[in-house]
Amino acid sequence: MYNKTFLILLVAPLMSFGQFKNIKLADADAGHRVGEPSIVVNKKNPGNIIAASFSDDIYYTTDAGVTWQTVKVTSASGVAGNPVLVSDAKGNIYTFHLSGSGEEKNEKNLAQILCHISKDGGKSWEEGASLGMNAPKLQHKPWATVDSKGNVWVGWTQFDQYKSDDANCQSNILLSNSSSGKKWSRPLQISQTPGNCNDDDSTAIGAMPAIGVDGKAFIAWSNQNKIFLDRSFDGGSLWLTNDIAIAALSGGSSLKIPGLVNSNSAPVFMIDQSKTNLRGSLYVIWADQRSGDTNTDV
Repeated sequence: MYNKTFLILLVAPLMSFGQFKNIKLADADAGHRVGEPSIVVNKKNPGNIIAASFSDDIYYTTDAGVTWQTVKVTSASGVAGNPVLVSDAKGNIYTFHLSGSGEEKNEKNLAQILCHISKDGGKSWEEGASLGMNAPKLQHKPWATVDSKGNVWVGWTQFDQYKSDDANCQSNILLSNSSSGKKWSRPLQISQTPGNCNDDDSTAIGAMPAIGVDGKAFIAWSNQNKIFLDRSFDGGSLWLTNDIAIAALSGGSSLKIPGLVNSNSAPVFMIDQSKTNLRGSLYVIWADQRSGDTNTDV
């Protein structure tokens, strides 16, 4: 989604109670759009927070948000949005984005997802490996997580042809993983229920993996006005033969929200890795319009 101002909400302690402080990191202008934000806290250094926005901006702080620096992530094959950030326990930061192919880098030829790695808290980025390349099919909307062993997992949508009205054109959910971010497993098609290619309520999109400390793997996404889930109990080799519908998406996944050009209700999906009695619990969060098309709630 695109908006006019990119804000990050941070919690800063003040005396005996917490205060919420809005920090503006960037403004959009005629030649520079901002949106699709992602944010992560360095698991090794909580004072190091990294954020990203469309299409190539990276913002980082090393003093818990008091001051911020901005850098650009670059790639020989272009940077085309959908930024995603995750951290591993060692403090390595991974960012993913879409990338094109050929002379023109646009939404019609988003052939791959690229991974970049920062080992200095977001200040500099290595151009990492490509994943998902399967021309002429296109890749879209990645989301990532890191498991307890440090492996990085990425789920995304593969379109036969993006924005096609062809009834036979499919969108499907794919999944890949890596121990380093530099070499990726061959993508598995996870979804059994294909979506269309219109990037609308009936498109399979918004895939987000979650991995338990016991190695059980899960992934959730939206399609056909529902949130679907698939699972693997052997570390990601064998998956269910049928997708499980776990929730209804009232109003669909392509929401019309005042002030936003485009908004997809993609599920946020996580697994409890704490040592409490909630260890292993799954949590899914999404926005819908069950209270009416002018009342979008989480």
